[in-house]
Amino acid sequence: MLIDRDSLRYFCFDSLMDAGVVQAIYSRHGGVSKVPFAALNTGGTVGDDPRAVAENRRRIFTSLDRPLSSIFDVWQVHSVNVAIATAPRPVDQPHQQADIILTNKPGVTLFMRFADCVPVFLVDSKRKVIGLVHAGWIGTLNHAVSIGLKAMQDQFGSKPGDILAGIGPSIGVCHYCVGDDVAARVEKAFPEVSTEILVKREDGIHFDLWKANQFELEAGGVRQIEIAGLCTACNITDWYSHRAESGKTGRFGALIALSG
Repeated sequence: MLIDRDSLRYFCFDSLMDAGVVQAIYSRHGGVSKVPFAALNTGGTVGDDPRAVAENRRRIFTSLDRPLSSIFDVWQVHSVNVAIATAPRPVDQPHQQADIILTNKPGVTLFMRFADCVPVFLVDSKRKVIGLVHAGWIGTLNHAVSIGLKAMQDQFGSKPGDILAGIGPSIGVCHYCVGDDVAARVEKAFPEVSTEILVKREDGIHFDLWKANQFELEAGGVRQIEIAGLCTACNITDWYSHRAESGKTGRFGALIALSG
């Protein structure tokens, strides 16, 4: 569902509302950044004023009553590297290169930035473990979600059947046309379901990132999956879209934390 609060608008997964977590994926409304980053840009490497980015992040954390000092974020590099957050990241500590973050600490808020790539939330409410995955086309083809699930099992003893998953706002199959090279990689990475996640249209081949990550979760034993169904490229009034805005845009923030 979409929630409006204090000029901010954010998406929450209905299935995670009662799972004992704080979770939100913020639209671009309610911030202080100027065009082309207007308004709630959380990306610090896209050319925006650092002071505006800092204020936008402060507003996000304040809206959910999370201290900004609880943040654990990473340098997202389209990898399948896993970061285990045992404590917030000190402001003077360099970012770890990773695209999968896990924690079982209530004092840590996992935070990532997006503009078409897929945010995947993972919640094991029984063992009190959460995860956040950045799954663009590269991460999806390299099975980032599967690696995140395995890390939850190896590091925290999670069972796939206990894990709830949410696939957030990101570029939909309607707008995600890919070249023959990417299509060939999809066929190799998902040989059993490639015909379901590659859709042929008049303008070329489209890649369904939502369905690909859904298949990945299901193959890993996750049975409770919610898909936001919100295409970032369809509505740049609400969301940042790297593709629809020709690369000159901001990044919207996604966060998840254990409550209590």
